[in-house]
Amino acid sequence: MAQQQQQQQWMQMPQSIPGCPPGLEYFTQLDQVLVHQQIELFEVLTSIETKNRFVIKNSLGQQCYYAYEESGLCMRICCGPNRGFVMHVVDNAGREVIRMTREFKCCAGCCWCANNNHCAFHITVESPVGTHIGTIKQAQSCWIPNYTILDENDKAIFKIEGPCCVCQGPCCTCDFPFNIKTIDGAETTVGSVTKQWSGLGREMFTDATNFSVTFPKDLDVKLKAVLLGATFLIDIMFFERNNN
Repeated sequence: MAQQQQQQQWMQMPQSIPGCPPGLEYFTQLDQVLVHQQIELFEVLTSIETKNRFVIKNSLGQQCYYAYEESGLCMRICCGPNRGFVMHVVDNAGREVIRMTREFKCCAGCCWCANNNHCAFHITVESPVGTHIGTIKQAQSCWIPNYTILDENDKAIFKIEGPCCVCQGPCCTCDFPFNIKTIDGAETTVGSVTKQWSGLGREMFTDATNFSVTFPKDLDVKLKAVLLGATFLIDIMFFERNNN
């Protein structure tokens, strides 16, 4: 019962802030969010991919957002991790405050060819809905996963570099950090998107993932929302096992 009550704790709604997109006020108080994918019993029993759902919490375990995927059944079954989708992010009042969109691309994903827009996955981020605030774009690399974070003016602000090897399965108990670095020559690490080991049972029988996203507390809330979107792109590209 105590655990159930803890899961129901919500982060207190901050007051509106001039210039801040409605609903992103939570981010002004945060330097870390925890992204926990919910286990879908139907998917566990049938191996048919269902729409992903995520609870987004602060470091104290208080819920601040909830995200749910919109995609077609045929797209999920036939295209698996390559599918197109829309991720709706709502606050605790049920308002959609962020919308993230990834188009379906048949032959995208190879890091060697990601210099071509047709071969690179990307997610566009809107907040409020209809207002573009940034993009996460897969970047070309020889081996390691690489992404570029663009602001609302399509200016490159950060890059995200993943580990050399991203293995999956219940026997791999490692965390996988995707480091957020500045674009300048110093390439200073300012945060990370880290896939955390979820426990033996969860890793063995589901593809539900847990992530920790860290960033500077004084970072623009729009860029924090875009970095949250990077979590969903990394998740579906590397940790969405297609067992159908």
